[in-house]
Amino acid sequence: MRGLILPVLLLVLWDLATRTVFAGHPLLPAPAAVVGAFLAAAGDGSLARDLSATLARDLGGFAIAVAIGLPLGTWLGLSRIAARLVAPGFDALRQIAVFAWIPLISMWFGVGEAAKLAFIALAALVPVVLNTASGVAAVPARHLEVAAVLRFGPLRRFGSVILPAAAPAIATGLHQGLIYAWLGTIGAEYFMTVGPGIGGLMSGAREHMQMEVVILGVVLLGALGTVQTLFARRLTRLLTRHPTGAVSGPSVFRSPSVFRSPSVFRRTS
Repeated sequence: MRGLILPVLLLVLWDLATRTVFAGHPLLPAPAAVVGAFLAAAGDGSLARDLSATLARDLGGFAIAVAIGLPLGTWLGLSRIAARLVAPGFDALRQIAVFAWIPLISMWFGVGEAAKLAFIALAALVPVVLNTASGVAAVPARHLEVAAVLRFGPLRRFGSVILPAAAPAIATGLHQGLIYAWLGTIGAEYFMTVGPGIGGLMSGAREHMQMEVVILGVVLLGALGTVQTLFARRLTRLLTRHPTGAVSGPSVFRSPSVFRSPSVFRRTS
């Protein structure tokens, strides 16, 4: 509840400003006007259409980034040769601001849905790859030694040792990727305004000086971003609820008896 103090205070100051200093000013509508714009958009169905389009783009681009970023990051974390060959170039590419790719993406994909998904996926790809690679590369050597003693195959070693140990870093990458995907969604809709979406709604309202609709879009984007952040935090806690980061399936690190077994240490020696 303490987190609501600042928003409520800002709302009160906003209302007082529109009643006194900025009374009747076209660039700062009253909160009641924003509520009226919300009710009007909800009543004619345009709000639900724009929200669903924005969320679909956000999740679609994020899914593409995860589908590419997790295997790529795992490969970079497992292979020193791949890290030496690919990591420098990838590090150079990530220094380029994501909005600098908009002209190139627009020329390749146009300004339709394909371009928006490509831009959102590009925005979310970097944190997913970097955190996955760092998590996989940072698996403690003693864990891999135990897996070698127990003669785990490559798949079992990855599923029972590497993946559980790297899960906290992977979860962090997914968390950051979801945030970057949301920021990319806002930018894509604002600069590529073809089709429905909150960004297109705000851009059209700006051209017609409908400031109450613009502020409504800002409020909606903030509310949706907050919900996604809470969901990402919940997902991070779910993936890291075990000390080793294991989420499911058998793991050698869930059984302390493995480390107390005399046979393990005899074989090690």
